[in-house]
Amino acid sequence: MKPTFLASLILLVCPAVRASEVRSKPNLVMIFIDDLGWGDFSCFGNTEAKTPNIDALAAGGIRFTQFYVNSPICSPSRCALTTGQYPQRWKITSYLNNRADNERRGMAPWLDPKAPVLARMLKDGGYATGHFGKWHLGGQRDVDDAPAITDYGFDASLTNFEGMGAKLLPLTRKPGDTRPGKIWEDAERLGGPVTWMERSKITTGFIDAAIPFIDRAVAAKKPFYVNLWPDDVHSPFWPPVDRWADGKRGLYLSVLEEMDRQLGRLFDHLRARPELRDNTLVLICSDNGPEPGAGSAGPFRGAKGALFEGGIRSPLIVWGPGWLDPGKAGLRDEVSIFAAFDLAPSLLKMAGIATPEGIAFDGEDLSGTLTGKASASRGAPLFWRRPPDRKMSLLKPPQPMPDLAVRDGKWKLLCDYDGSNRLLFDLLADPSETKNLAAEQPETVARLSKAAIAWHRSMPADRGPELGMNRPAEGK
Repeated sequence: MKPTFLASLILLVCPAVRASEVRSKPNLVMIFIDDLGWGDFSCFGNTEAKTPNIDALAAGGIRFTQFYVNSPICSPSRCALTTGQYPQRWKITSYLNNRADNERRGMAPWLDPKAPVLARMLKDGGYATGHFGKWHLGGQRDVDDAPAITDYGFDASLTNFEGMGAKLLPLTRKPGDTRPGKIWEDAERLGGPVTWMERSKITTGFIDAAIPFIDRAVAAKKPFYVNLWPDDVHSPFWPPVDRWADGKRGLYLSVLEEMDRQLGRLFDHLRARPELRDNTLVLICSDNGPEPGAGSAGPFRGAKGALFEGGIRSPLIVWGPGWLDPGKAGLRDEVSIFAAFDLAPSLLKMAGIATPEGIAFDGEDLSGTLTGKASASRGAPLFWRRPPDRKMSLLKPPQPMPDLAVRDGKWKLLCDYDGSNRLLFDLLADPSETKNLAAEQPETVARLSKAAIAWHRSMPADRGPELGMNRPAEGK
C-alpha cells in the first residue's frame, strides 16, 4: 500500500517516524479456544505437552498472565467477548442447551441480534468479517429457529453442531475401528451445507475456510476480522489414531498438541507475506477454565464452572509485529488486569472506529496495554455471577460454589447472592486463593460484598437461587 500524501509529508518532516508506524486498519484474528486451561500452553508452563506454534507467537508477542474471561462456562464467555458487555445483560448465563433446559435456567434461547456485536461494528467500518469454528450463541439441539451466524455481522461463517448455517460435523475414529462413527448427526437440520470430516482434523477444516477468506479480503484491499474458535480440547477427545493416548489427561494432551500443529498453518500464512505480517494482530485465549482431569489451570484453584481463578483466568497471547511496541517482543505482562469484554472497545479503538451511538460497553479501551505501549489495568472492578446450574463444583467430591465474585485491584471477594459465606483473597500475595482474609479485612469485605450484590441486582435475573438449593452440578 502506497503512503498517502499526508503520510509522506509526516515522514519527510519527522524522519524519526518509521514507515511501519503509518498503518492502515489492523487485520484482526481472534482465536478463542474451548475449555483450555491457563497452564496448558508450554509458554505458560506446561511440561507435559509442547505447543511450539503458539509459543513462537508468544516469543514475538506479549503474554498476559492476569487476563480474565467473563464467565467460567462457554456461551456467556463467548457472549461477553462478542458484545463487550456482561453476558447477564443478554440473559446468557450458562451454556445454551435445548429449549426446555434454557427456560428452566432462566436463560434466553440465543443471543439477541440487537446486541452490540464487534463483528457488525467492524463490518460497518469497512472490514470483511468471518466466523470459523464453534459458535454456541444460538442454534443447537432442538433450537432450530435461532438467527444465522451471518445475522450478527459476519460476511461468512462455518461452524460446528452449535450454530446455524454451514458446518463441519465430526467423524470419530479410535484405534481398531474399521469405520468412522458419527456424533451430533441431528445437527444437519441446523443449516448447511454440511461436510463430515475426521474430528481430529476439524480445526484444519476451519483454517482451510479462513485462509481463502483472508486472501479474498486482501485482494479486495479490505481489512479483515476473523474469529477462529476451535473446540479440539473440549471433551470428548479425539486425537489422530496414531497419536492415541491413555486416560483423559493423555487424550487431552494429544489433541492439544494436534491443535497447535494445525494452527501453525494459519500462523505461517500470516507471517509469509509482509502485508499480512506487518498489519495483522492475532489474539489467542481460552473461553473458560479446564475440565477437571483434562486441562490444567496451572497454579490456580478451581476449574470450569467455578468463580475461583482456575475457572475464569485465561492465558492471553497478543502478536502483531507492526502494531506492538517493538521493544516488548516476548514480554510477559504480569500486572495488567483486564477481561475479554475489554477487547471489543480496544480493537475498535485500534481500527479507528467510533462506538455507535447508544451503545455503552462494560469493557474499557485498553488498546495501549494490548500493544505493549502501556501496562494499564481496567479502571472499574470486574464482576462475575456463577452459571445458574453450577452451584456444585465439577470436582470430586462436589463442593458448593460461591454465587458471586468481584476483582478490584489486588483484592478478590467471593460470596453468595446475599453476601454470606464471604471469601477474601489478596491475589498478588496469594494467587492460588488459599488464605481467606475476610476476618482480617472487614472494611474491604463490606465494600466489595456491597458492590458485588449491587451489580448482581442490577442485572437481569436467572434461576440460580432456586437451582442452587441442594442441586448437583449438571450436564456439559
